[in-house]
Amino acid sequence: MRKAVTIGSRGSSLALIQAELAAARIKEVNPHLDVNIVKISTKADRDGDVLLDRIGGVGVFVKELEEALIDGRIDLAVHSLKDMPTEIPPGLCLAAATERQDPRDVLISRAGKLAELPTGSRIGTGSFRRAVQLAARRPDLKAEGIRGNVDTRIRKVLSGEFDAVILAAAALIRLGWEDKISEYLPLEHFLPAVGQGAMGIEIRAEDEEIAEIVSSINHLPTWQSVAAERAFLSALGGGCRAPIAALGTVSGGTLRIEGMASNKSGSRSLRAAEEGDAAQPQAVGMKLAQRLLSMGASEFIEEVKAG
Repeated sequence: MRKAVTIGSRGSSLALIQAELAAARIKEVNPHLDVNIVKISTKADRDGDVLLDRIGGVGVFVKELEEALIDGRIDLAVHSLKDMPTEIPPGLCLAAATERQDPRDVLISRAGKLAELPTGSRIGTGSFRRAVQLAARRPDLKAEGIRGNVDTRIRKVLSGEFDAVILAAAALIRLGWEDKISEYLPLEHFLPAVGQGAMGIEIRAEDEEIAEIVSSINHLPTWQSVAAERAFLSALGGGCRAPIAALGTVSGGTLRIEGMASNKSGSRSLRAAEEGDAAQPQAVGMKLAQRLLSMGASEFIEEVKAG
């Protein structure tokens, strides 16, 4: 019987908190295990001031962790699930998702809520998805690229470099900084990134012992929701950097997923929802993708791919 498990994590405060949450859950269910956390530096962390599109975009937060998994240096990696590409390297797999935290986006500003920001205010976000949804609500504001950890982004607001930033609610909640939130942005206008608010556990595909250990902390409704969202994203072919959003929710045996795709400017946007059997989440997500594609979403995806 295995006596120890090594978790790989990025070195940011948020990433380590998430790894510690996963470690605590594993230890709770498997008290005989010695659970260790190893910090692994990623290119995205090292190039913290460079916009993601310039350092590779998709997968930049997970690549080094995946290499450590393949090399056997760690037994599992804990990711913010929204950072995980839908295409996982051969030999690895997404094995579990912990219970989802609040999936919404939030605004942090020096001037109150979104409706109260003066015309021309500079809003920091590194996300096409957030930028296009912001443009739909407040076209008079300026969405500008921003990098750095959560605390760095907040400091840029406090220092006046930006008038506000849009971040994931889950990040602020896990860091214990809910008091810094100016407004929770409504899902009807700001649909979240695929997987936002959930933590994903990645392992070596053939490691049955680790698979059994992490299955003990898998939260089924979250797993079903994010499986649908990731199938939706994969079927659209958009990747993590395209202006695509989705949120799945499970009630009883029914899974409902709402999705959005937009062109780069945000001037054209498509949004729809589908429901289906929660036990077949990928099928529900793919059905929604096909619906958006039939509505013209493929044009948006090609626009992003073309740069």
